Amino acid sequence: MGKLSTDEITSELSKLPAWTFSNDQIEQEFSFDSYMDGIAFVNQIAAKAEEQNHHPDLEVGWCRVKVAFTSHDSGGVTDRDIRMAHEVSRLSEG
Repeated sequence: MGKLSTDEITSELSKLPAWTFSNDQIEQEFSFDSYMDGIAFVNQIAAKAEEQNHHPDLEVGWCRVKVAFTSHDSGGVTDRDIRMAHEVSRLSEG
């Protein structure tokens, strides 16, 4: 799977407005009412990542979770990262 151009990433992120692009990755920070709500969200992401065999970098803090996707084997953001960002965004809404 090929690395997307900056223009392609920018176009895709217009459909994911809370996600940002920098350092060859896309990321978003999610906020929660409690620490355990954030942990439950991480568990949902982990299950989806295993299902898709595409795993994000996760940073867990107090009532927040930062999610970042990149395709290391392609050297940047690919369609797989964009698809997973959509999945994570859907999880955060539900």
